[in-house]
Amino acid sequence: MAASETNKQRRHHFMLVHGMCHGAWCWYKAATALRCAGHRATALDMAGCGAHPARLDDVRTFEEYSRPLLDAMAALPAGEQVVLVAHSHGGYSVALAVERFPDKVAAAVFVTASMPAVGRPMAATSDELLAFVGPDFFLDSKELEQENPEIKGKPFIFGPNFVSQRLYQLSPPEPANAFTTGNPDEVVMRDEKLVTEGYGSARRVFIVVEEDRGIPAEFQRRMVAHSPGVEVSEITGADHMAMLSQPLELVQLLIRTADQSQG
Repeated sequence: MAASETNKQRRHHFMLVHGMCHGAWCWYKAATALRCAGHRATALDMAGCGAHPARLDDVRTFEEYSRPLLDAMAALPAGEQVVLVAHSHGGYSVALAVERFPDKVAAAVFVTASMPAVGRPMAATSDELLAFVGPDFFLDSKELEQENPEIKGKPFIFGPNFVSQRLYQLSPPEPANAFTTGNPDEVVMRDEKLVTEGYGSARRVFIVVEEDRGIPAEFQRRMVAHSPGVEVSEITGADHMAMLSQPLELVQLLIRTADQSQG
């Protein structure tokens, strides 16, 4: 009986949040492995991404972009906690969800993800990354025409050379197809009061990916340095798309993190 109860206690719910120009589909290996291990895995499409029905020019703000995650968090039964897992640009949406629903988060895991610091605007992290990698970093990626005049900025699409050289150099080539993304709202992204101690008090774990060419490991550690108290794990032999290049190792880290959160 006791063993059965312990086994039940160690079944976790993971919410998986994709990065820029991707969708829930990129988690298919990791989500399958989590489910096979007896856990619940919910991979979400942010608004305007993947199979989400919204068009890019329907998504006016960063909050609207993150709405699928915020709605999923709001719908959780009372007392249930989830492990939020962010990849790349998805770190901003996860930070917003942790800020809004800290009591529903067992842990927030940033897989080579943008991790904002308490008291700093989220855009500061993006600005610093762009300065770190330089203007030619994105190779053949390009901005698209903005069809909605109410939205500042333009949609962005990753080019095939950027995808193969910076993101997927160790991953299977077949998932790398059409990528588009919505636009974060500048007012929200530059709000210094957006992420507070509500987000900062949650358990946060950063998974450093050494061979990542999309967010270099040196910059990953720089983000960690801005947030004292964040735990650090590492994956080797993976590229930026760790959930595709090293899915089983990533899943083992996620389950270990969830087990530790449960005590």
